Amino acid sequence: MSRTVNCKKYKQALPGLTQPPLPGPKGLEIYEQVSAKAWQAWLSHQTMLINEKHLSLMDPEARRYLSEQMDKFLSGEAFDQAEGYVPPE
Repeated sequence: MSRTVNCKKYKQALPGLTQPPLPGPKGLEIYEQVSAKAWQAWLSHQTMLINEKHLSLMDPEARRYLSEQMDKFLSGEAFDQAEGYVPPE
């Protein structure tokens, strides 16, 4: 049986993650407050940002940027989009 969380992105009770997606307090916070649906949406958006903005995960500034965008995305705040990205029809 899956656990349910009150998702802070979608503002409703949804199935939660099966384990924290990151180590430490940040991962535990996401595990307790973010649904599996919201986390998958973030992973897709993160991949698009990395690809479209040519980010290197070796760069600490790029990792900091992605962390800030993740917080905004999962909190329902305004977050960066990839410029020029056209979703497939």
